[in-house]
Amino acid sequence: MKDTLKQIKSKTEQKINLVEGMFKPSEASHIINALIEQKINYHKLQRLSLCEGDENCDITYENARIQELIKEKEVAKEYIDTARRENYEIVINGTLDITFIKK
Repeated sequence: MKDTLKQIKSKTEQKINLVEGMFKPSEASHIINALIEQKINYHKLQRLSLCEGDENCDITYENARIQELIKEKEVAKEYIDTARRENYEIVINGTLDITFIKK
């Protein structure tokens, strides 16, 4: 048990395999939309949290990121529509790379 804790404390990088596999276009669309929507909701909550009690807060980044994600969602939709029309399946490999950075 002690050795495991030491290993965890000294590890500064982690990879999490979030999505991996081959999917039908409808499945891929559902997965991608769900991931993007979660991220949009995260930024909406961040924006709300920042502005709580301060109507003059700077939410430029949050607004820009939400708009960027909405555009990415549309790009993904068009890409998946092409796969659907041309009878392709879609491979998704989504890995989160997490790294510690000392301030």
